Parts: sequence; C-alpha cells; structure tokens
Amino acid sequence: MSSAEFKMDIVHKYLHEGWSQSDLLKHFHIHNSMLQRWVNQYQREGIKGLKEKQGKTIGTNKGRLRKNPSSPEEKMKRLEAENAYLKKLLAVRKGVDTTKEKSLVFTIIHE
Repeated sequence: MSSAEFKMDIVHKYLHEGWSQSDLLKHFHIHNSMLQRWVNQYQREGIKGLKEKQGKTIGTNKGRLRKNPSSPEEKMKRLEAENAYLKKLLAVRKGVDTTKEKSLVFTIIHE
C-alpha cells in the first residue's frame, strides 16, 4: 500500500465510513493535525492532494533561499579581502615577516 493509498484509506474511513477522529488516531497511531491536513488536502485536491509533493518545485525559485544574500559588488569585495588576507598569511608563513605586513594581517583578520 502506497503512502497516498494509506492516507486515502484513513480519510475515507473518516468521511464515509463513520469512524470517529479519536478511533482513527488510536487505531493508526497518527496525530490529529496529520488527519486534519490529509482531510483538507483531499477535500481541496482529491487523491492528488494526498500524494507526496517533495522534489516537484515549479518555477524559477528552486532550492533553498540563501541565508545571507549579497549583491555581486559585496561578494567581490569579500573575495578581494579574503584574497588579500591569504596573500599576507602566505607571506608571513614564508618568513617575509615585517612589522608592516603583520599589522596588515592583523587588520584584515579583525575587520
């Protein structure tokens, strides 16, 4: 029995066979919000509403939203700062260790 068939069976028992909500919850070990969601989906969309919808995003806004969206300019600025930091760090590790370069690395790290 598929997930949609299982849901349809429960919804049918609730809507057409006279099972009470509490009997369904106890018998099938489901939460009342789940039963209500399935009933509402069935009433809005029929059996189609009970089928899994994961992975079927429609439109151009697919995937997760970024936590910190940034403009191309902000991204470029961040990458330039990261590049400068890594160059200074590499120079320090190679032993080109002047006070001026150390202070630049310190400044970049703490910006």
